[in-house]
Amino acid sequence: MSKKLLFLLMPVLMLLLPIGAIAQGSSIPSIGGIRFEFILFALTLVSVALFHKQTFWVAIIGLTTILIFKFIFDSEFNLFHHFFGENSFNEQIIYKGLRQGEWSTILNLLGLLLGFALLAKIFEESGVPDIIPKYLPNDWKGGFVLLVLVFVLSSFLDNIAAAMIGGTIALIVFKNKVHIGYIAGIVAASNAGGSGSVVGDTTTTMMWIEGVSPLNVVHAYVAAGVALLIVAWFASHQQDKYQRIAKDAKQGAKIDWGKIIIVGLILIGAILSNFLYDMPALGVWIAIIIGSFVRKTPWGEISGAIKGTIFLLCLVTAASLMPVDDLPSASWLTAFILGFVSAVFDNIPLTKLCLEQGCFDWGMLAYTVGFGGSMIWFGSSAGVAITNKFGEARDVFKWIKYGWHVILAYIVGFFVLYAIIGWEPADNKFVKVARDCNCIEKTNDTIIQTDSLNVKIKTQGESQSE
Repeated sequence: MSKKLLFLLMPVLMLLLPIGAIAQGSSIPSIGGIRFEFILFALTLVSVALFHKQTFWVAIIGLTTILIFKFIFDSEFNLFHHFFGENSFNEQIIYKGLRQGEWSTILNLLGLLLGFALLAKIFEESGVPDIIPKYLPNDWKGGFVLLVLVFVLSSFLDNIAAAMIGGTIALIVFKNKVHIGYIAGIVAASNAGGSGSVVGDTTTTMMWIEGVSPLNVVHAYVAAGVALLIVAWFASHQQDKYQRIAKDAKQGAKIDWGKIIIVGLILIGAILSNFLYDMPALGVWIAIIIGSFVRKTPWGEISGAIKGTIFLLCLVTAASLMPVDDLPSASWLTAFILGFVSAVFDNIPLTKLCLEQGCFDWGMLAYTVGFGGSMIWFGSSAGVAITNKFGEARDVFKWIKYGWHVILAYIVGFFVLYAIIGWEPADNKFVKVARDCNCIEKTNDTIIQTDSLNVKIKTQGESQSE
């Protein structure tokens, strides 16, 4: 059976499958105890892998099918409530603490993906990428240093911006020939760089807003640093064999300082509006509009980014419709598994669930849900954004085949973190470890913390043991 026929039959098959479950007498269809929403979502992800040239339509069909299923079979489902919650929308706009539903996440992603597409083009036209080869080392070390630069940028910028800047520079210095393994490396470096900073990634910012101390997140850099070294080593060698870095800066290259100022305004706008209003996209677009009075804005870039943006928004919305009401008990193993889950599920709702449950090691979780999304191209917003520039990377099998080092780096980085730091659950705004976590047992005046595997991980007054 051809892929084209399978693609045409996909929505029909997805809608027919619940009939068998209904015949078994379940109110909300399930197969083997698995709610049917998960099966539909899994079929959507499999279809993305099979029909990588039709991912836009696959995502739309998948989301539409899931919505039809929810409307027909889930009597408690309310689409308006799902997107906007119960609080007054006017109050949600004014007070960030009252926001509910998915609208702010969707709106932010829409604004950031399109806004940073413009940012990348403005940065490309600024002349900076043309002179960067002058300062990068020759051979594989140039690619290595560029990935380190992306990592550093992502520690204080949004990871989408860091990835787009890195991708723009890569196109210049590698003469438009960028290896898929190196593209995966750029995404991994951007996600790793934001994992230990409360301003570097949406998930860590969420933790900060929910009362997690920045000091309880920063140790994610133990794992992220190890992961970066592994990815940068293999990806830079892949790229060097595929296309060596250009040795010289472009002849006659000049820096357009007006465009550099616009880039700076966009980045500052994203940081300030995220900190003050929890809406980084707002600051990005205010800066873009201001910049349009200084230099001509390359609005044409939006048309090239719109399909990738809609694709991600469809997947994020579909993931938010999954009936994930609770997670396994907080433990290092749960955090480790969530890294693989975040490669296909949006990490924002996953992080939200973890914050509500509490008792997690927030630095470890920040690393797993942040870096874990790099394992598949659509597992993070940075991956979707950069594949708007590199369409050839929208192939799950090629991403895994050539970006295998990302999976290796994730595993090694995680266990280095666990070996050095251990499992360190910490408080957030609502859940206090000593008061609320089942992992706490008190013997005399000694507090012993154990994870859900009953492994003793930290003891006051005695050494770590099992």
